[in-house]
Amino acid sequence: MYAILDIETTGGKYNEEGITEIAIYKFDGHTVVDQFISLVNPERPIQAFVVNLTGINNQMLRSAPKFYEVAKRIIEITEGCIIVAHNAQFDYRILSLEFDRLGYPYDRKTLCTVALSQELLPGHKSYSLGKLVRALGIPITDRHRASGDAMATVKLFKMLLAKDTEKKIIQASVRAFPKKNMDKKLKDIIEAVPSVCGVYYMHNINGTVIYIGKSKNIKKRLTQHFTSDNRKSKKIQDDVVAVTYEETGSELIALLKENEEIKRNKPIFNRALRRTKYKIQLSHYKDEDGYINFKTEKADGRKKGITTYSSIASAKAHLEKITDSYTLCQNKTGLTNAKGSCFGHSIKTCEGACINKEAPELYNKRAQNFINTYSYENKSMLVIDKGRDIDERSVVLIEDGIFQGIGFYNLNFQLNNIDILKSIITKMDNNRDAQHIIQSYLRTKKVQKLIPLSNIPNS
Repeated sequence: MYAILDIETTGGKYNEEGITEIAIYKFDGHTVVDQFISLVNPERPIQAFVVNLTGINNQMLRSAPKFYEVAKRIIEITEGCIIVAHNAQFDYRILSLEFDRLGYPYDRKTLCTVALSQELLPGHKSYSLGKLVRALGIPITDRHRASGDAMATVKLFKMLLAKDTEKKIIQASVRAFPKKNMDKKLKDIIEAVPSVCGVYYMHNINGTVIYIGKSKNIKKRLTQHFTSDNRKSKKIQDDVVAVTYEETGSELIALLKENEEIKRNKPIFNRALRRTKYKIQLSHYKDEDGYINFKTEKADGRKKGITTYSSIASAKAHLEKITDSYTLCQNKTGLTNAKGSCFGHSIKTCEGACINKEAPELYNKRAQNFINTYSYENKSMLVIDKGRDIDERSVVLIEDGIFQGIGFYNLNFQLNNIDILKSIITKMDNNRDAQHIIQSYLRTKKVQKLIPLSNIPNS
């Protein structure tokens, strides 16, 4: 039996949120056999952005029951059930938080339809509930209201059960809450860290940092460390006595901090990451006919490259993509070395640079557009991304193609003075790994915006 639920909250600081609406559908694997839907007075104000998202406001909740008035019904409808939710870790945490405030030990097994969808329905661009169900043709009404989202999750879960023909993934996913697999020391450590994006530091009894990691969800990553039974994880579990962390908001900032601080602190369990691991770079040159050519080679700090890769395979995959995107010649991008025309010319995806049919000036214009897009050589710019809360942004500073460091600023603080900006930047080493992290992130993921440094005036 499953209790498929969705919860809307007030928003706000971690572990200070309150429930504003809850919907639970009791599902036997075939049909809904019971349901509970209710607004809830959270006894705290709702964040403005949440009001805009859900349409639930403080006025609507004044006469709604408080959580303690619906707690018994929630216990009853979920008794003997596995909690199922889209991002179950969030909904379960909020529900457990409300019961903790009442002093009631609420403990249920959980199942996350995000994780199950990634296993059973691979290949989707997004696994957010709205985009996923639309892609699957599942109707959804009252988006961002508990009843609508919970019912969409019921329909999604029913599809997932049908997809799991061997039932192995479902059985493996249905497990006890991870705390049950750990001793008290490790449980206490996990309880003390939040489910946020950032960098975490494991300390031994002497306070020495023995491991540094980054994650988009620190609590989840630590749970994986502390429930794994491989040799390295077992040794970490024995030695760790405390975990501290720094929230970053942005995954890019977390990657750069992790890279910098592993190289600086050299933790005993980070041996592999102390060394530079991005060993392939893409460079360019002009051939005797005046065409820009690209080649992959061993990364070398003395040679300037457009971007770097962790392997030849990833470099080739990217070259195939940019060859198509910029209508380039396969011979000129190093994908083939055929004499005469390339295969792309035979299928009309190459304009004929391989046989001198297209003028170098025209071809090089497209090739240079690629270089300008993917290289920050000689560029001075700010990379702006998410901050640690809704009123903050993170910033990466690059000057003349050199990575300078990272920082955070409040939205009330305008980026209108280069000297003030530099004062909030934490300096970092412009090593090959840092360069790769930035280049790879900018070509594969979205940041909020890029601002040329020329747009920021001096004092």
